[in-house]
Amino acid sequence: MPVLPAKDERSLLRRYLLAGYVLMIVYASLSPFAGWQAGVPTFMEVLAAPFGQAYTAFDAAANWLAYLPLGILLALNLSTRFKSVHSVTLATLAALALSMAMEFLQIYLPMRAAASVDVLTNGLGALCGAVLAVWIAPHAWFARATQWRIELFQRGDAVDFGLALVMLWMFAQINPSLPMLGNVFLTEQAGRIAAFAPPQFSLWASAAVACNLLLIGLLLQTLFRIRRHVVAALLLMLSVVALGKFIAAAVLLKSWALMLWLNGEAVLGLLAGLTLTGASFWLPRAALLWAAVATSAAYLALAAGVLDSTAPAAAMRLYHWHYGHLRNFNWMSQIASAMFPLLSGIYLIWAYRRITRAEGKDE
Repeated sequence: MPVLPAKDERSLLRRYLLAGYVLMIVYASLSPFAGWQAGVPTFMEVLAAPFGQAYTAFDAAANWLAYLPLGILLALNLSTRFKSVHSVTLATLAALALSMAMEFLQIYLPMRAAASVDVLTNGLGALCGAVLAVWIAPHAWFARATQWRIELFQRGDAVDFGLALVMLWMFAQINPSLPMLGNVFLTEQAGRIAAFAPPQFSLWASAAVACNLLLIGLLLQTLFRIRRHVVAALLLMLSVVALGKFIAAAVLLKSWALMLWLNGEAVLGLLAGLTLTGASFWLPRAALLWAAVATSAAYLALAAGVLDSTAPAAAMRLYHWHYGHLRNFNWMSQIASAMFPLLSGIYLIWAYRRITRAEGKDE
């Protein structure tokens, strides 16, 4: 039986995910980061305000759900150093501190509304998440899942960072107002054209989809110990993304836009990307990194230079969802799509050093 690594080493992926999730909460809480002004009322007046003012059950559920994963990630990280009760307590206090900081800053943003009940529902969500985390962590299946991850992937800090990038990529793709693996927001006008007449086909859009798929395929090949596992992982990820897009579209989009995200450009790009990924299996590991760098540069050039990525606001009329937060979701998915190739470059430099060191030892 392989020896388990130290807890601190094994928790690196959790730390990366926690850092990314905190950044998402900060963005969702303070976006659009404009119009800062002196706060009226004061923060203490907000905390003392009655709970029932301008608050709905949807707001409570959204705040609870938003901080539930934060509580899980905080407790999982803290459980490597503290006992269960201390982990739950510290995770809840940390989440409450973050929530209070966000509410304090929202006082100075005229487009946001600070409320004391937000702190309560956020704290309850984090508490539930922390309790769930410390309940899950001691189970045998959780330890087996951790061991399975260690055996399946390469070892090292860079690999955990790469796995976090894979999750960032999947988050960016689930937005139903983006084409499958694409980066250009759909608009109601484009949707009407697609519904009643064949739209103009864009090979550049297909090339962007192919580059996006090839990039994640190359990234996965640097993570897995055995390359053939990449095929199953890539197909599983594409299935999850497609299912996530379909469910999100069914819940959020207007009926005529339900399958708008799966267009001809996306299908052609998927086929080309899968073909190129299969061909890349013949490359040595060091060459994979250079291929990934070139693919990342090509994707950025297509996304920023050739394709006109419209603002997320252009896609808002596709939705029939009447609650808030959609604009923030669209902006976050666009930022994640733009940051993924750049962060991949950081990872590739990290991975290249690891691979060259390993090859030097073999010699």
